[in-house]
Amino acid sequence: MNVLVINTGSSSLKYQLFDMDNQAVLAGGVVERIGESQGVLTHKKFSQGKEIKTKETLVIQNHGEAMLLVAGLITQKIDAIGHRVVQGGEDFKEATRINEDVKNAIQANNPLAPLHNPPNLIGIQLAEDLFPGKPQVAVFDTNFHQTIPEKAYLYALPYEYYTDYKIRKYGFHGTSHKYIANKTAELMGKEPEEVNLITLHLGNGCSICAIKKGKCQDTSMGMTPLAGVMMGTRTGDLDPAIFGYLMDNTGMGQREIDQVLNKKSGLKGICGLNDLRDIHEQAARGDKLAGLAVEMFAYQIKKFIGAYAAVLGHVDGLVFTAGVGENDEIVRAKALADMSVFGIEIDQDKNEARSSAPHTIHGANSRIQVWVVPTNEELQIATETCQVLENPN
Repeated sequence: MNVLVINTGSSSLKYQLFDMDNQAVLAGGVVERIGESQGVLTHKKFSQGKEIKTKETLVIQNHGEAMLLVAGLITQKIDAIGHRVVQGGEDFKEATRINEDVKNAIQANNPLAPLHNPPNLIGIQLAEDLFPGKPQVAVFDTNFHQTIPEKAYLYALPYEYYTDYKIRKYGFHGTSHKYIANKTAELMGKEPEEVNLITLHLGNGCSICAIKKGKCQDTSMGMTPLAGVMMGTRTGDLDPAIFGYLMDNTGMGQREIDQVLNKKSGLKGICGLNDLRDIHEQAARGDKLAGLAVEMFAYQIKKFIGAYAAVLGHVDGLVFTAGVGENDEIVRAKALADMSVFGIEIDQDKNEARSSAPHTIHGANSRIQVWVVPTNEELQIATETCQVLENPN
């Protein structure tokens, strides 16, 4: 079965075509800067182990034009389409074949993810028009977190805020955490239900999960992707009274402060940079704020590891993934320093060795395995799409 995976953002459209029978990528790419004065289309196709890449700059007025471009570039047969949808609320606990009721439910959850769900829904509607009759499946970022118990997902607000306004922890990056948990269990020679893992998706956006026997027990992001550890430009957790204090003392309104919390904070807020490669360079030159940003980031990761170790009771493995998690040995080393009380010790040589393949970085005496495993959200979406279509009930 050939499955086309579509991830529609506010100004971008990512896509990948999988041959699921042979576990091979046939084509993929991204359309960027949709609606701007000049867009960019990057397309890759794979044949006999070779990658052929093309890049084109052109005006792409809307997502409809972007989808038409993608449809014209993919010459292989398409059997089904899997869509990434960010927010499923409490309506969806697993990947779901798309029909009118599903589309209406996605739209109803738009207030919970106003920047993501609307373009996700546009992608679904365009794909229905361009590929009529092809089965389509929605895979929600929030699915994997639906096993979090009530004691962990509720906020200590008046209970009717949950029942009336759906205010609760939903979590994000669920597709990545699910892929990583299953893949790491396989690498350990275990079934997912045989291991307890702490998975760390660290990129410009960051989330950490406590996974017990294959089921998510808690996650660092909350009702929105702003919560948890500090990120490239997002604050992570902070005292909620700061919001009102800033409004009272700076003259900023709600929207301005929201922009600060999401776009001007985190690593960028501390040192002016949000790419850790640049931050490490600045720190090496003696920039104290760059060094402080790294220390803060690693410290917050360490705190979540300790908290989630307590939640799980027993931890078999830690797993680092995404751009920072896979490639930043400095952050990993700082986050795991002095963690022998939890049975965590890393091998510095292994930690500093670069590899695009899954590998371990723990020392010989570590009681907990520490893995670096590249994520593959698109493959997880394609896999779940196949599962839904093969088991329609």
